[in-house]
Amino acid sequence: MASELGKRVAVAAVGIPVALVIIYVGGWALALLLAAIAGLGTLEYYRLARHHGIKPLDWLGATGAAAFVLLAPVTDAFGVVHWFAAIFFVLLVSGAAIWLRGVEGKPLESAATTVTGALLAGATLSFAWALRALPARLDFANDAWAGSALLAFPLAVTWINDTLAYFGGRALGKHKLIPRVSPGKTVEGAIFGLLGGVLAAVLWSDFVLSPLGVGVSVGAAIAAGIVISIAAQVGDLAESLLKRDAGVKDSGTLLPGHGGVLDRFDALYFTVPIAYVFFLTVLGGGV
Repeated sequence: MASELGKRVAVAAVGIPVALVIIYVGGWALALLLAAIAGLGTLEYYRLARHHGIKPLDWLGATGAAAFVLLAPVTDAFGVVHWFAAIFFVLLVSGAAIWLRGVEGKPLESAATTVTGALLAGATLSFAWALRALPARLDFANDAWAGSALLAFPLAVTWINDTLAYFGGRALGKHKLIPRVSPGKTVEGAIFGLLGGVLAAVLWSDFVLSPLGVGVSVGAAIAAGIVISIAAQVGDLAESLLKRDAGVKDSGTLLPGHGGVLDRFDALYFTVPIAYVFFLTVLGGGV
């Protein structure tokens, strides 16, 4: 246990400062990091699917996941281009499944899993780049700091939600939330996580965003905290379901002490797009 904790701390001690620097730099540095994470997460998703005999188009899907992220800085905003890219990807994967899997290789399952993995673990992370770039798009002063703070918002809310849900559940948890999916999660833990996420959203809005000129009302912050916290818990449960279905403890071994990419980013796949839509709406940019 001590050795496992030491690995977790060592990975965090190296990874968090590097991630913070890249978030501040933004631009292509952030896009390339997110694209790499998207590709690796997608491959982990496919490995889970293979436990049931499904054969996704691994490298086509992983490349597509990374491409969704790299498309964000090219177009500088979400719109028709992204819809066309998604449709083209579906058509490409469907056609490839016909030729590479054939009737015997379950092409429908192969194509569906390939597309789903790329969208879940890849396309969602493109919103992280868009959230970091949002202040520049809306002509905010200090856009580097403001953009970093905006991207850190769902990260902070998700982390506090997860932390308080864990410790609250350990201390007071009596009623199982969804035992067949995740036996360790409790209703009490979920409530603690929700309250922590709301508190984190309000404090981050008041003490970080407001000094940077990003105005978010208390009511809006509370609403964002509620929605993001619930989304974080749903994302965590969704990944737990995938792992339980595949019969594995972790999605991968890339991050010692932490598991795989899916294990670390499961909640963020759900919370980052929501945060982007929230801030785009609140700051007057429209959806």
